[in-house]
Amino acid sequence: MLFDPRAHERLIEDAWDPDRVGAAIREIARDAEESFDDGWPTHPKDILDEGDEERRFRTVYIGGAGVVQALDSLQRRGLVELRRDYVSCLERVYEPDFPDHDHERSLWNGETGIRLVLHRLSPSTENADRLAELIAANTHDERRELMWGSPGTMLAATAMHELTGEVRWDDLWRESAAWLIDEWDPQTGLWTQQLYGMVEQFIGPAHGFAGCVLALSRDGDAEVHRRAVETTARYAVEEDGLANWLTRSSMESLRAHRDGSIRLQWCHGAPGVVASLARLAPDDDEHGRLLCAGGELTWRAGPLSKGANLCHGTAGNGYAFLALFERTGDELWLERARTFAMHSVAQVSRARTDFGRGRHTLWTGDPGTVLYLADCLAGGGSVPLP
Repeated sequence: MLFDPRAHERLIEDAWDPDRVGAAIREIARDAEESFDDGWPTHPKDILDEGDEERRFRTVYIGGAGVVQALDSLQRRGLVELRRDYVSCLERVYEPDFPDHDHERSLWNGETGIRLVLHRLSPSTENADRLAELIAANTHDERRELMWGSPGTMLAATAMHELTGEVRWDDLWRESAAWLIDEWDPQTGLWTQQLYGMVEQFIGPAHGFAGCVLALSRDGDAEVHRRAVETTARYAVEEDGLANWLTRSSMESLRAHRDGSIRLQWCHGAPGVVASLARLAPDDDEHGRLLCAGGELTWRAGPLSKGANLCHGTAGNGYAFLALFERTGDELWLERARTFAMHSVAQVSRARTDFGRGRHTLWTGDPGTVLYLADCLAGGGSVPLP
């Protein structure tokens, strides 16, 4: 068995309806704007610690910066017209109650991500200089993963280089890339994460190998691609033309530290591996075969019962189909992506009925799902990193 059927639900095979999808995008954006109150209230499913229900998180992963990133992206695409200015909310990063978490340098749970969103809306020299400080300070982070570590801040450097054209961002990326390549274990083909009090080697994009490769693949280094393709093949678990990648580098490690369930979601498993690595080695038929096998498993398993979100939900899994459509040009993958989009619309609606409210986060809630819907409308796109 390559996945846990209990984690999935039956697909609602509604026909692709761009009008319905466009209406869902506008409704989710409208609800987010109307729910704004110096940030967004924490959804019950995002409460981890006592007191969280009273907080207004501001980070990209689970807070206001991620919501603003999604709303701004929708407006830039011409899909919505915003009624609010969110710059002042993002500027609250200067206040002493920050950070939300214990690692202010990180892309997803720290100051770097917030300042990157702020720079897109209201660029300033002061903000850019602080971003450069944060990225430089994170170069040798022992986590060696995307959420907290240097791969995440490398993506921020890449985004700033695209926004500004300044050489310093390329220099920061290259400094981090050189260190990350040196940390790449030649024996296992993976990186070692010191995370949550554990020392592990993860495979998926959120915390491991695929995310590190995604950060390194910017300049098309042939040796990076070769090693990445070899490692992808090495850890693929195949059955009957289907493929998955375990959370960690061995089933024994998986069972020793978690519930033993085999993940099949963006953060851990085939969907994230496929979405992250589909652009590597476009002429390598074996690499393409493995990725398509991962996409086929994602389709057969069906939508995730955790909801429609990006990190561990149906929309995140759908990005594997969009990545394979870009790689292969086969319209089947776009059709599958859009089928998952229709299911995601239904999941968002169902969750709003169940909780009586929306879930306002980029990676675990409705704003991330709405970016997936927008990409399905456009006929292509990638996970919104950073």
